[in-house]
Formats: sequence, C-alpha cells, structure tokens
Amino acid sequence: MPEIYTIIILFLVGCAAGFINVNAGGGSSITLPALIFLGLDASVANGTNRLAILIQNISAVRSFKQEDYHDFKTSFKLSLFTLPGAIAGAIIATKIGDELFQKILAVIMIGIIISILIPRNNNPDDNDTVKSNLPAYLSMIGIGFYGGFIQVGVGFLLMASLRYLMKLNLVLVNMHKVFIVLIYTVPALLIFIVTDNINWVMGIVLATGSATGAWWAAKFSIKKGEKLIKLILIVAVFIMAVKLLGIF
Repeated sequence: MPEIYTIIILFLVGCAAGFINVNAGGGSSITLPALIFLGLDASVANGTNRLAILIQNISAVRSFKQEDYHDFKTSFKLSLFTLPGAIAGAIIATKIGDELFQKILAVIMIGIIISILIPRNNNPDDNDTVKSNLPAYLSMIGIGFYGGFIQVGVGFLLMASLRYLMKLNLVLVNMHKVFIVLIYTVPALLIFIVTDNINWVMGIVLATGSATGAWWAAKFSIKKGEKLIKLILIVAVFIMAVKLLGIF
C-alpha cells in the first residue's frame, strides 16, 4: 500500500491532469513523470496511466451528457477508426521507447499553436454541426496509434483534427474528444493488463483524482466557452512542446 503522501500526490496530480486533458490536452505529461518519480518503471507508468485515462473520460462523458452536450453516434463512428491504430500502438509501446516520437510531436504542437493564433475567415467557432469528411475519419487511425503508443499530447492532435477538418467549435471538440479517448483506451488498457504493466493501487488513486478533475472540467468547458478553452489550449500546448524538445 502506498504511503499517505504518495496517495495525496497522485490524487492532486490526477485532478490537475483530468482538468487539463478535458479542456486541452497534455495531462499525461504531468501524470507519467509523477508515476515514474514515485517509483514505477516507464512501461508500468505508461500502463497505469491508462487506467486513470479510462476513468477520467467516463467521468467527462457523463458530465457532458448531464449538461445535454452529446452526439454519441458521431463520437462512436470516429472512435471506431482509432481502434486499429490504438491496438498496434499499445503493442509497440510494450516493446520500444518513444524519444523520436516525442520530438515529432513537439514540432506538431508548435504548429498547432501557430494555427490557433492565425486569424481565420471561415470561423469554426459558430459551427455547432458535424461536417463528416474522409480526411477527419482517416486522421483518427494515426491518432489512435499515437494514443495507444504513449498517450501524452493526444488530446492536442484530436482537437486539431476535429476543429480544422470537421470545423467544430471547441466545446463540441472537447465533447467528442473525451468519448473517442474513452473508446480507444479500452483495448490499449487490456494490452497493458495482459503484459502486466499496471500498478492497480496507484492507478486507482490517480484515476479517482482524474475523474474528479474531468467532471468539473466538462462543466467548465460548457459554461466558460470558446475563448477560455482557447487560452488554456495555447498555454498547455506551449508547455508540452517545450517539455518534449527538452528545453527545460
């Protein structure tokens, strides 16, 4: 059984990560180092984090549904495209490292910041309807692979795809994002369980905190709207990119 300070740290880290993940992404850049700092091997930390991700997104989906923000049909269709990649990514994650992948992601993060800051004539903020298109669905395959592989920063990739390929406002982007991550996390988590890469006690504590943060984040996302989500997104992406590039 972890000591009391470990439980408190994990719960608070989970709360912060859950809130950040729902409104932007990059929460796993907090939880993974915390799990490793508290004594887990990298592969076990990666797997343990998936338990928190699963519970966190169940909580967020329920919270969005209570606020009457849901489109399960579209969310589920998008989720199906992530599954093959997520399974492949999780299998590979149990076998190899991720340094090169993180460097590539850092460049993508910087690109996302630039795209957010550039004024757009066709403003997606006013769009509350889903524009289904093939590029958006195909992007889910690659996003699923990355999510299954390491998870860190996958929320940014989902937000970029849903916002700029499907032209959705950020509240709806977050609504679909949490459902998609929930679905592809199931097979990824099963792979980590089968390969014995889960610390269940630490995972449950972290998951409890993550679910709490995610619950309030979903309500915050709906009530505060587009502008504040955009600010959180820019700050989170910047911090994530700096971390991945090893500047600090």
